[in-house]
Amino acid sequence: MPVTAVTDASFDAEVLQSPVPVVVDHWATWCGPCRQVAPVLDQLAEEYAGRVRIVKVDADANPEAVTAAGIVSIPTLGFYVDGALVRSVIGARPRPAIAAAGATAAQDHA
Repeated sequence: MPVTAVTDASFDAEVLQSPVPVVVDHWATWCGPCRQVAPVLDQLAEEYAGRVRIVKVDADANPEAVTAAGIVSIPTLGFYVDGALVRSVIGARPRPAIAAAGATAAQDHA
């Protein structure tokens, strides 16, 4: 399943009401580290298809979602389980660190 874009209007339905855990990538087009993380998230989205959903929120175009999540820096990955933000990772991280953060978030809130 590919990474999909989520907006202020669709955040509640796509993230908070999701039946599976969701990783939200808060990013912006001008953000270099965000572009570094994007291919990693694309790979993880394919690897975990059906078990975890990965979505992107353009921070510039969707201020409500960014404010609601308490985002102060991008990229920030928010890990949501049962509609609750259970973990955040700020900054560009390598693939193993992102995968480990997701596994820990899911395990801690299973």
